[in-house]
Amino acid sequence: MIETNALTHLQGNLPQVNTAATRNHAKARQTAEEFESVYLSTVLSSMFSGISTEAPFGGGHAEETYRGLLIEEYGKSISQAGGIGIADSIYRELISIQEGAQS
Repeated sequence: MIETNALTHLQGNLPQVNTAATRNHAKARQTAEEFESVYLSTVLSSMFSGISTEAPFGGGHAEETYRGLLIEEYGKSISQAGGIGIADSIYRELISIQEGAQS
């Protein structure tokens, strides 16, 4: 009877451990994708810096603002579509660091 209660107690704790691990993996993946998105936005920003705008709709402060927002969204879209592989490398490293910290 004691063995059955101990087994039931352990089984009750297993989903919580798996859920916590799943959350950690999901958070690590999200962080890696966000980092890749910021990196891509920075690269794209430097690519767009030399492009001049022409009339009738070009120039002004509004364009500078919206160009920055557009480039940020480009970075997010590229990252969510698979990116260039940076997120995968960062994700593996984050998981490796977490596993090392737990042992």
